[in-house]
Amino acid sequence: MASGSDVKVEFDPKNMPFRRLGPSGLRVPVFSLGGWLTLGGTVIGDPVKDIMKVAFDNGINMFDTAEAYAKGRSEIEMGRVIKELGLRRTDLVVTTKLFWGLRTGPNDGGLSRKHIIEGTKECLERLGLDYVDVIFAHRPDVSVPMEEIVRAFNWVIEKGWAFYWATSEWSAYEIEEAQHIATKLGLHGPIAEQCQHNMFHRERPEKEYRPLYKKYQLGTTVFSALASGLLTGKYNAGVPEGTRFSTHSNFFKGTVDSLQKEEGLTKIRKVSELSILAEQELGCTITHLALAWVAKNPNTSTVILGASKPEQVLDNLKALDVIPKLTPEIMDKIEAILENQPAAPPTFGRPALDINGRL
Repeated sequence: MASGSDVKVEFDPKNMPFRRLGPSGLRVPVFSLGGWLTLGGTVIGDPVKDIMKVAFDNGINMFDTAEAYAKGRSEIEMGRVIKELGLRRTDLVVTTKLFWGLRTGPNDGGLSRKHIIEGTKECLERLGLDYVDVIFAHRPDVSVPMEEIVRAFNWVIEKGWAFYWATSEWSAYEIEEAQHIATKLGLHGPIAEQCQHNMFHRERPEKEYRPLYKKYQLGTTVFSALASGLLTGKYNAGVPEGTRFSTHSNFFKGTVDSLQKEEGLTKIRKVSELSILAEQELGCTITHLALAWVAKNPNTSTVILGASKPEQVLDNLKALDVIPKLTPEIMDKIEAILENQPAAPPTFGRPALDINGRL
């Protein structure tokens, strides 16, 4: 973390658009960089610095990690690179997540007040930072009273160790309960949900969370926008060496096996059709289209990119040029291929309201 004369690189957002993170005033880039499975895991040392520098030089100033990523090494690597690159802390949005601790003791994980507070302190030590911008509850913890969770994250905020708190892979019911308790107690509720959202995973982010977007202005920090690489087309003819499905074969075994079944073969067919649409009508790849499609959603605050090489960051950012090309006509063609748009809530025969009024 650099300040004053220690700053080596000035941040230039280039052409990166910024959005508010949920209802907060915090501005985040449409595309951010995450460390899951890569930074500190399959990628260590100077290559981590190369990836983060390319991201920062191209308008990405948000970096997402977690205590569980590579058993804490992701946080260590990110923190080291931030210091070595001489990045100004106020230029950055750094987020981390708590739930799976690094040890096996009965209180070394989950969302008890004890782990939220002690886990946050350990995250900051690994990152070498005084605070993170957002601390996420990496999963819900049904064994802990929700009031304890809400109070603990607010205590972390009051201590200045984080500015906001958020959730990841929580149900709409759990987020609603946290918001209700926070409102009742006059405390801060979660501002964002880090969820999986891609062309093949839509029900939760587009249907289940729909009331939360309207009621709380909840924002999403999307992971797996490329369905772990399936939406790049690289797995259409098998699993190439060096890909995520190959290097993490045990983790993705179920996904790989499913590609040989009817549902998986249907997805591969759709990826092929989307690739043709992307190339012929948009002049881009299926990767760019898939990333732009998620980013176009108004409830998406940021799309978290994963990269094992700097070139992947640069290529993924070409999606910025595709977003304005996603006209209603193109979106309709995409829906015709996907055939999986979540159904709207039933109206039970009630006539539709005027689309020009408040819906």
